[in-house]
Amino acid sequence: MSAPSSTESASGVEKKPWLALVALLLGVSLIVLEGSIVNVLIPTIVQDLSIGRTDVLWVGSIYSLVFAALLITFGVLSDRIGRRRMFMLGTTIFIGFNLLAGASTSANMLILARAGEAVGGAMMLPTSMAIINVNFRGPMRAAAFGLWGAVFGGMAAFGPLLGGWLTDVASWRWAFYINIPLGILSLIMVRAFVTESKGADRKSLDWSGVVLSSVGLGLVVFGLIEGQSVGWWTAITNWDLGPWQVQPGDLSPVPITIVLGTLLLVLFVVLQSTRARANKPVLIDLSLFRIRRYGFGNVVATLVSLGEFGVLFAIPLWAQSVHGLSPLETGALLAVLGLGVVLAGGGARHAAAAIGSTRLVRIGMVLEIIGIAGVALLISSDNSPWWLAIPFVIYGVGVGFDTAQLTNVILADVPAAKSGGASSVTSTLRQVGSTLGGALLGTVLFVSLGASLADNLEANQPQLSQADQTKIVDEVVDTSGEAIQGLAQDPKTADIAQEAKDAYTTAVRVMAGVAGFAVLIGLISSFGLPPDQRAGRGSTRRKEPAPTN
Repeated sequence: MSAPSSTESASGVEKKPWLALVALLLGVSLIVLEGSIVNVLIPTIVQDLSIGRTDVLWVGSIYSLVFAALLITFGVLSDRIGRRRMFMLGTTIFIGFNLLAGASTSANMLILARAGEAVGGAMMLPTSMAIINVNFRGPMRAAAFGLWGAVFGGMAAFGPLLGGWLTDVASWRWAFYINIPLGILSLIMVRAFVTESKGADRKSLDWSGVVLSSVGLGLVVFGLIEGQSVGWWTAITNWDLGPWQVQPGDLSPVPITIVLGTLLLVLFVVLQSTRARANKPVLIDLSLFRIRRYGFGNVVATLVSLGEFGVLFAIPLWAQSVHGLSPLETGALLAVLGLGVVLAGGGARHAAAAIGSTRLVRIGMVLEIIGIAGVALLISSDNSPWWLAIPFVIYGVGVGFDTAQLTNVILADVPAAKSGGASSVTSTLRQVGSTLGGALLGTVLFVSLGASLADNLEANQPQLSQADQTKIVDEVVDTSGEAIQGLAQDPKTADIAQEAKDAYTTAVRVMAGVAGFAVLIGLISSFGLPPDQRAGRGSTRRKEPAPTN
């Protein structure tokens, strides 16, 4: 075993490691909540601030856009300036911009606040993974990553419930204000219980890499987010960005931004390789991908992220449009999934110790596939949506097993000094995977909805003209299904509403099939991972790497 670098903390979290973990997980929970809670707030925010459709899209998407673009930069910076310091700085920024978000009086003010929250979150998320990777060993490591995954997956499911409840009993503003005291508590605990650690590499920062990676990722994620609303090739709506104005029928900005972003990322990788050969500072150590666990693990993580959050995207829209559930009721339904995530994440330590982390990841993906298949079988426009609670629990257990332990597997053989940069790349790939999944699955959902509804109307509503059919399909798809409840309340259009409900249910089944297939490919890819190295009771043993130059 090599001696730790003098610039890297070797003692780990001192005195009270579990309190340190609680401090980190409290901060992580706020980041994840912020990414999932806003969806149920949008209708209320629209009414309160009187904002338009374009502003609504930016309120929802700016967080993911900025978050994904900055993960790598801040992860590498944390290795240089200190991981605890970076986490605390991010928490402070996150708290400040939540205060601004809650006090927002205009769309621009709220969009700015959401972007600031994402900056703070991008500082916190990869840093939390790096701190756990450096400071926890043996059974404690599996338990720590298990709880990290439980919080990450569970809060994504509990977010809509909390948002719906706060909107009902107080105001949408409290979805932001509630983060302030919790963030302050995390800040105090991190300072008290987390030991500072830094990487051994103290070279200057690769600013060309910062610019290329941030701008490239930002452009790609922007295109993936905006594709559904703006148009993947031809613009389907008016779109303005400063002097750049696009009208329906023009070339959409989406393919331009995706291609340009991809080219910048390719240039980034080429320059990183060139700089590494010249022994110059780099933002990403590409040699890490030669570590089999890290390379294959990131492929699996990206594929699984692409598929596993499709249910969280589609079910809230379907439940409110088809069954008329309130935001609070929809959040309660998703919370069943979160319960499975939390229970599985908490027990992942013992399961990983018994069978190994890699096997547990595979079992998690199998359970996810079973859960998604159960959703496809049980979802119905006639029966209660609460029947979905059964596959949701199974799905949640699968997410709880693989989300946490996959991180454990990916970082197991990464040198501790490079944990910040390595974990930030993993976080980025997961974020891009989930964004790509949201774009892909959203397209599948709404294309399927439009096609299925058109077929239903043509077959069962022959009295409607072709123009009327097209108008109904466009209205239902453009409102993400919200128009269905209006149709259902009018006796004259109740039959049409039922056709739309059936079509929406069919579309969710199709989308579930695509999501399940993505997770299946991830499961197949996981067999490229090396077997777990048995140590003691069988958990994946973290090896200390040989010194690197």
